Amino acid sequence: MKEKLIKGHPHIKINYERLDSSDLIKKSQNYYELMNKRRSIREFSDQSIPKEVIENIVQTASTAPSGAHKQPWTFCIISNSDIKKKIRDAAEKEEYESYKNRMSDQWLKDLEPIGTDWEKPFLETVPYIIVVFKKIYDEEEGQKKTNYYVNESVGIACGFLISAIHNAGLATLTHTPSPMNFLSEILERPKNERPYLLLPVGYPADECYVPKLDRKPLEKIAKFF
Repeated sequence: MKEKLIKGHPHIKINYERLDSSDLIKKSQNYYELMNKRRSIREFSDQSIPKEVIENIVQTASTAPSGAHKQPWTFCIISNSDIKKKIRDAAEKEEYESYKNRMSDQWLKDLEPIGTDWEKPFLETVPYIIVVFKKIYDEEEGQKKTNYYVNESVGIACGFLISAIHNAGLATLTHTPSPMNFLSEILERPKNERPYLLLPVGYPADECYVPKLDRKPLEKIAKFF
């Protein structure tokens, strides 16, 4: 593998295959069609999933770019039924309060087409829950080490994670019960980590329905200059 020093640090030559225009179009179209089938679901099967699949999905997420390559994330993977029940109980407590007292009338109205509510039985049904934590800083030998662009980096990693889940043939839901401090307590995470996103991962239930919604067309989401 060819290497060179840049500012005193080793760099390797990128392994890159340049595709022609027709292959670029085909690959981009195929991936769009794959991801356009992605839906957020709330009705999951309890069918088991090989642990290796979850490991591959998480490793894919970890390939995301991050500020100064600090990789400021921790992926907590939960299959233990007792822990899943604790997470469901705590999440539903916060969600009930949100739906009853925190959300505005407009927010609740906007949620009506989605059909969601404070009850989250899927948190116990799914074989796996992945909770993503952002690392505000790292610690080395008792010293704080700065992480950069933490929210941006972890957000990108979560995008990779969702894409990998769908690519594997599974389904998920971006779940953000607010506040989420209970996740730090249940999973006993250190003080430099903050809960960022919760993702149930599994197969859709046999009788799984999703809202009949359309995505915005290209002309509504993009401007070419």
